[in-house]
Amino acid sequence: MALDTWLAFFTACWVISLSPGAGAIASMSSGLNFGFRRGYWNAVGLQLALIVQIAIVAAGVGALLAASEMAFQGIKWFGVAYLLYLGWKQWRAVPAALATETGELTAARPLTLIMRGFVVNASNPKAIVFILAVLPQFLDSARPLLAQYLVMTATMVGVDLVVMAGYTGLAARVLRLLREPRQQRLLNRTFGALFGAAAGLLATVRQAAQ
Repeated sequence: MALDTWLAFFTACWVISLSPGAGAIASMSSGLNFGFRRGYWNAVGLQLALIVQIAIVAAGVGALLAASEMAFQGIKWFGVAYLLYLGWKQWRAVPAALATETGELTAARPLTLIMRGFVVNASNPKAIVFILAVLPQFLDSARPLLAQYLVMTATMVGVDLVVMAGYTGLAARVLRLLREPRQQRLLNRTFGALFGAAAGLLATVRQAAQ
C-alpha cells in the first residue's frame, strides 16, 4: 500500500472510529459499570468482530474490484451516499440518555465483556455494509491484496482500540457531562459533519492504474 493511500485510510479510520455508534455506546456502558481497566475488555471483543467482518469482505470483494471499473465506481459512490446518509441521520438525531445497564454485576469477568463486545459488533448488519463500502476504495489492484487487507486490518484495529480506550475512560470518569440535551445535540452535529467529511474524502479516491 502506497504511503499516501495509507495516510488517507488512516485519517478515514479516525473519522469512522470516532463517530458514535453501537461500539462506542457499549464501551461507554462498560466504562461506567466496570471502570476502565475491566471495562476495556469490551473493546477487545469489538475488535475480534471487526477482524471477522473485514475477512468476510476481503474474501469476496478484492477480485471483483480488480476486474471491474464499473464495480469499483458503483461501490465507491454507494459508499459516499451511505456516509452522507449517516451524517444526515447523526445531524438530526434527537438527544437521548445513554443506557447504563445498571443491573449488571460490577465484577464481570473479562471473557464475559469480550463476548459482549463481540456480539455488539458482529450483530450489527450496518457494520459489514459500511466495511464493504469503504475498505475496497483504498486497494491497489496491481499489488497483492492480502498484504493490503492485513495492513488495513491492523490500522483499523489499532485506531479503534485507541478510540475505544478514550470512550471507556471518558465514561468511567465524566459520562454525566454527556447527558445534557444541549451537549448531546452538539456532539451529534459534530459527528454528522465528520461523516460528511469522510464522504468527501471517499469521493476523491480513484482506482489504481492497472
